[in-house]
Amino acid sequence: MPRAAGDELVDVVDDEHRVVRQATRREMRAQRLPHRSTYVLVFDGRGALFVHLRTATKDVYPSHWDVCVGGVLAAGESFDDGAARELGEELGVSAPLERLFPFTYADAVTVVHGMVYRTTHDGPFRFQAEEVVRGEFVPVDEIAERAMRESFCPDGLRVLARYREERR
Repeated sequence: MPRAAGDELVDVVDDEHRVVRQATRREMRAQRLPHRSTYVLVFDGRGALFVHLRTATKDVYPSHWDVCVGGVLAAGESFDDGAARELGEELGVSAPLERLFPFTYADAVTVVHGMVYRTTHDGPFRFQAEEVVRGEFVPVDEIAERAMRESFCPDGLRVLARYREERR
């Protein structure tokens, strides 16, 4: 029988990204434990970025727009496998993934040691109902302005800012 989402095991990591123990996802969130996650920037063939609205039931940043597909890795899961899994779960597609850069983010609710990827896919997508309300492709230059009016996941916005800096 599959575990409930809060009972899934995740790796807890130290500042050097080494696994130090495992905890349930619920414990990781409640204690703000550092963990591993993936971030996938999904572009269409014209270069617009896919953004999606997270469900109100998400355990972090509910009802926020996100510029990245991805999520917490399962215990023992590699970044590459996790990125591919998340793309399949959230959008219902598979596509070649380009590994870009490691990414660390911390705020009052989360501490993440992640890996950022990029892919191109024009859809159509099959959204995972538990995670994604809706989504759309947005020109990258319009995202910062939109983020001033609507709630966006702050870690995803940081990923996008770094991606854009590195592309300059």
